[in-house]
Amino acid sequence: MERLTKDLAANLDHHDSLQSFKTEFYLPKNTFYMDGNSLGLLSKRAEQALLTSLQDWKQFGINGWTEGKQPWFYLSEKLGAMTAPLLGAKPEEVINTGSITTNIHQLLATFYKPSGKKTKILADALNFPSDIYALKSQLELHGYDPEEHLVQVESSDGRTLSEDRIINAMTEDMALILLPSVLYRSGQLLDIPMITKAAHERGITIGFDLAHSIGALPHQLHDWGIDFAVWCTYKYLNSGPGGVGGLFVHEKHLGKKPGLAGWFSSNKDKQFDMDHNLTQAESAGAFQIGTPHILSSAPLVGSLEIFQEAGIERIREKSLKQTRFLINFIKEELSEFGFTIANPEEDERRGGHVSIIHEEAASICKALKAKQIIPDFRAPNVIRLAPIALYTSYSDLYQVMMTLKYLVQSGKYKQFKNERDTIA
Repeated sequence: MERLTKDLAANLDHHDSLQSFKTEFYLPKNTFYMDGNSLGLLSKRAEQALLTSLQDWKQFGINGWTEGKQPWFYLSEKLGAMTAPLLGAKPEEVINTGSITTNIHQLLATFYKPSGKKTKILADALNFPSDIYALKSQLELHGYDPEEHLVQVESSDGRTLSEDRIINAMTEDMALILLPSVLYRSGQLLDIPMITKAAHERGITIGFDLAHSIGALPHQLHDWGIDFAVWCTYKYLNSGPGGVGGLFVHEKHLGKKPGLAGWFSSNKDKQFDMDHNLTQAESAGAFQIGTPHILSSAPLVGSLEIFQEAGIERIREKSLKQTRFLINFIKEELSEFGFTIANPEEDERRGGHVSIIHEEAASICKALKAKQIIPDFRAPNVIRLAPIALYTSYSDLYQVMMTLKYLVQSGKYKQFKNERDTIA
């Protein structure tokens, strides 16, 4: 089990093929940023892309929709095509639009068609609350009681999910499944191909929330055959706070009438015919609703250019190596101080962040922040650390872990209250 030392970290940084990308980002001064799985940092290219759209507005006014350097009318489709390689998708299957929650509502309105015995939705008990809110509200809109018609697969350890348990819950009354690709609390990566295959063998439509996997690891959504997916772009994709999200609809469903039709659901050649009968786009663009949020989309142009150059395979390779070093350090140096690891340790079952559990996690996170280290706290006892391959060095990791060890070994963290702030 290789341990990350100061000399090893320096050597790894020297040979890191992604090291040059760190200079692309605005890094907070004298700060170690370990929360890129909640909000990624601003890159110079993302900043420039936003300024380009502002300049287009300044110079062209309404003509910026078609005549700007970055024409707004086609921006969502352009971003979809740029995102597709990260997902193993065809360009026409991907669109940049909405937010995770609004896109879930759109795709549930499109794909959740209860009939006969098949009325229930299958989810999990560890998912982020907003997904569950959306599922419950959609069931209520159809006249169903979520207490009876939303089935949430329980975890045996409170951290991870068993794929076998998920598959066993795929009963004949299930109409649709929505699951996370990576669990936000523990960083577990689900076996998406296996779960999807089992769902389709049982005639169940299945979708995934990719919030904690897109930009951190490769996907093969088209080949896996999943029906739909949603994601945000402000985490690993570094699009900025409130950055516009995205959705995937497999080509076998393209042409399906959107459950929530709107102005930008239209075929672009027909949109300004102003006909009250929708001629929908033949691509995933049909699942847009309102006018694109240009200033919340534009930064993604610059960010995705970086991903094109870095390559998602190289990003995943470095990410796995860095999370492995964190796990090894915690096991060797911190277990005596009450830390346990929530993640599955196998590479194929681990996403892009490490989750560690400690009964005084809130106090420790506050102590880390006082030392200019930005972690992420999840109540009641989880500390999440996300080494972002594009801008986190191995030397950064070494400094973070040595500081963490000092804080717990010295007891300095105990001066902070063990309770979360308003935003955790």
